[in-house]
Amino acid sequence: MNVTFRPVLLWILLAFGWSNLASANICVNFDLPDHADYRFNDDIKVTAHDGLSLDANLFTPNTPPPANGYPTVIFINSWVLDEHEYFLQAAKYAQRGYQALSYSSRGWGCSEGVVDVAGPNDMADLSAMVDWLLANTQADPNAIGVTGISYGSGIGLLGLAHEPRIKTAVAMSTWGDLVESLYAQQTPRLFWGFFLVSSGLITANMDPVIAQNYRNLVEHKNIPETMAWGYERSPSRVIDQINARQAPVYLANSFGDNLFQPNNLLRFFEQLSGPKRLDLNQGTHASAEGLGLLGIPNYTWDNARDWFDYWLKGEDTGIMARPPLTMLTDLKHKREEYAAWPIPGAQTRTLYMHPRGLLSNGGLSDAQYDSWLNRTNTIYSGLDSGASTGIPLLSALLDGLGLPVYASMPLINRVHGIVYQSGALSETLKIRGAAKIHLNIEPSYSKVQLNAYLYDVDALGIGKLITHAPATLHDATPWRDQSLDMELTAAAYDVPAGHRIAIAFDTFDILYGPPTLTPYAVSFRHSNAAQSYLELPEAP
Repeated sequence: MNVTFRPVLLWILLAFGWSNLASANICVNFDLPDHADYRFNDDIKVTAHDGLSLDANLFTPNTPPPANGYPTVIFINSWVLDEHEYFLQAAKYAQRGYQALSYSSRGWGCSEGVVDVAGPNDMADLSAMVDWLLANTQADPNAIGVTGISYGSGIGLLGLAHEPRIKTAVAMSTWGDLVESLYAQQTPRLFWGFFLVSSGLITANMDPVIAQNYRNLVEHKNIPETMAWGYERSPSRVIDQINARQAPVYLANSFGDNLFQPNNLLRFFEQLSGPKRLDLNQGTHASAEGLGLLGIPNYTWDNARDWFDYWLKGEDTGIMARPPLTMLTDLKHKREEYAAWPIPGAQTRTLYMHPRGLLSNGGLSDAQYDSWLNRTNTIYSGLDSGASTGIPLLSALLDGLGLPVYASMPLINRVHGIVYQSGALSETLKIRGAAKIHLNIEPSYSKVQLNAYLYDVDALGIGKLITHAPATLHDATPWRDQSLDMELTAAAYDVPAGHRIAIAFDTFDILYGPPTLTPYAVSFRHSNAAQSYLELPEAP
């Protein structure tokens, strides 16, 4: 029997997808008091290529424009929010001599149309904003930049390839590959997908294809069509056009971002050949930039200002003299700078998995498993093992504040999970990047999911979650040996000397959609001929 995972909430959500709720735009307008440094206009209507009206607002400095016009920054709204999201930042830019145009992308706020998720219509709308600026303001045509958080950042990053009049982009909490973000290792992001679709149905005029594509991922159907839709909206698809322009790109993301994981953004950053910068922070989606929206001094927003000052004003802010890659280490919150990605001098440390005993956990060793006896350890689906990513959204946010997710290695349920643990480390292990896993398994069913959790374990067996990842098989051959490769979410974490590394596996995590409710077993095979191992990226 094949029982496909179809949660009740999903059906409720999809029912709403074709209801009047899908047209529930939240439309507001504001009047700001006069300011000595700038003028504000919240009554701008820009006509899109298809005749729709898009709402925008404009901050203009009261100082006369430079000879070539005002340097101008275009702000694009995040998911759920509208053109007013960047009020405080836009006002700050106006006080620094910038013209700041913020607009609600189609389907959001007071803008007409349906949400396009950085598709062709959104690209045309961005060009319409540039047209309007050049026709109606004193914008410098050679000094226009674009920025945004999350949804707006993706539109801006893709727009850098489609709109040659935009000189540079600052993309915060952004994605490099939308397909990989939402369906990496064939695993649907259940929590984040549900949050995005449900919140969009409440606050915007959603295109029904968005809910349908989410349903496709959860039910693993129409995958080629769904992936094509996502690929069209991936900056990685247009990286050649960005590189051909040598367009400057500033990226920012967080290691705990379970919506737009840093892995695909690191690959995108590596492939960029023009001027570039990437800052990786701690915390969850958009948490690193959120306080900046309130006007509070913020590392990412400060760098964005320096970036625009350099590329749009020609001011030597020093940002291009600094190393182009930074990582904020987990828990210690130390900012490290690197000259390139991959990190020069980094090495891969390989730890081989050894089978668990009757009462003991499995081992992780620098030496391969070497025995004439082939061993098998089996776990079963159905219940959580105790290994977990914690509470969706909240746990990643708290980790960014220094409160990690804990788990006791001795208490991991041996029926539903398995732990492999190393000996005490002789020196600090600096993990920088994405750990990889190679497993040899035998599933009892064609649909299988494994969730991997990497821990820093102290002398009492208490583990702090470093990183994790899921991987799903939808067409496995039951009762046949096969290999499974997994890539964990990138991390920047120091495991202290004297602590141990542990990797735990189970079949369920609340962040991800399981492929089936049919009970199944996964056997972990250990033999001389088929080694299972963990590869850790180690910085010098």
